[in-house]
Amino acid sequence: MDTGAMNTVVPANELEKIGVARKGKETYILADGSDALFDVGYAIMSVNGRKTVGKVIFGKDDVEPLLGVTVLESAGFMVDPTNNELVDLPVWIKVKATRV
Repeated sequence: MDTGAMNTVVPANELEKIGVARKGKETYILADGSDALFDVGYAIMSVNGRKTVGKVIFGKDDVEPLLGVTVLESAGFMVDPTNNELVDLPVWIKVKATRV
């Protein structure tokens, strides 16, 4: 987990093993400031037992997997930076009432 990373990166060979399809290409800015083009796809992921669907970047085969904040948030978590742990994300749903 990297609280500075928006997107999830997984080695391409691991994504291929589990059948994640490549759905397009996107350019990302790397930590060194350079641009790189990567294949992207969508996968069902589980974070502490909560399943969510999120975008995954097909990284180089030797890249360390990186869980991005967008997947964490869609699973209902956020990082508590003080204690460096996952906590439940407050959920707010705004519903517009209608008359019947």
